[in-house]
Amino acid sequence: MREPACMLCGRTDADPETCGPKHVDFGMCAHAFCMAFSTGLLEQARLVNTTVEVAPEDVRHIIQEAEQKHCSICGRTGATIACAKTGCEHHFHLPCAQEGECVTQYFGQYSSFCQEHSPRQAVEAAPEQNAACIICMEPVGDGTSYHTLVCPACKHAWFHRSCIQGQATYAGIDCFQCPLCRDVDVFVLDMVVMGIRIPLSGPTWEDGHAYASLGLRHGRCDASECLYPHGREQAEGEGPWELLLCSSCAAEGTHRRCSYLSNTTDAWECKTCAGVGT
Repeated sequence: MREPACMLCGRTDADPETCGPKHVDFGMCAHAFCMAFSTGLLEQARLVNTTVEVAPEDVRHIIQEAEQKHCSICGRTGATIACAKTGCEHHFHLPCAQEGECVTQYFGQYSSFCQEHSPRQAVEAAPEQNAACIICMEPVGDGTSYHTLVCPACKHAWFHRSCIQGQATYAGIDCFQCPLCRDVDVFVLDMVVMGIRIPLSGPTWEDGHAYASLGLRHGRCDASECLYPHGREQAEGEGPWELLLCSSCAAEGTHRRCSYLSNTTDAWECKTCAGVGT
């Protein structure tokens, strides 16, 4: 079956990093962030067991109102997001925001601003000649813009919006910081105001226990010739076939008998740590 389109932005292929996951309820399909940014919808939401829920009739009402509003970026109807600047008549779809250099703030009231009224970085800094993005190492141009940002703390770390967004996505709120000076407080606040979405989670490199193996104890005999009849991967709790780990690195091991150690020896070093010939 064909994948259903979001009823708020009309897209089936929108970037989930921008629009969030799709929810299909009561016969309606909508992206999580398309709902959050739709003007007036978040105000009508209610909190149920720590989960924000919106009524289907409220979503339908937003859709009906948007049928008369054209996106100032793509020109299509159904633009449910209005610029938060009082008196501004610009509307747009969430997937169109980046193309139209709009700033969408993924926190608080989920405010959106058109290109004309988008916030600008207050920091006064100019990149050095031939300055490069600290993340992708490509040129950043001659100053701040929608696509080029600078760390407000150190004023030396320049990066493309797309690059720092990727960094935020991977790091999550637990580890997101300036790639250069490591500032967190000033840097993170400025980034969210400028429309960088920071997932409220830990870093993706910890997903699936990617580094769990680092906590495992070495468990094999690395002697040049292992004498244990049951093989290098097996050992006994005591005696000549007890496995001793290198007392310096713990990255190599040996059965007592395989390195000609007495049953009373309780410390041993591998050749790398002790030196060949010891």
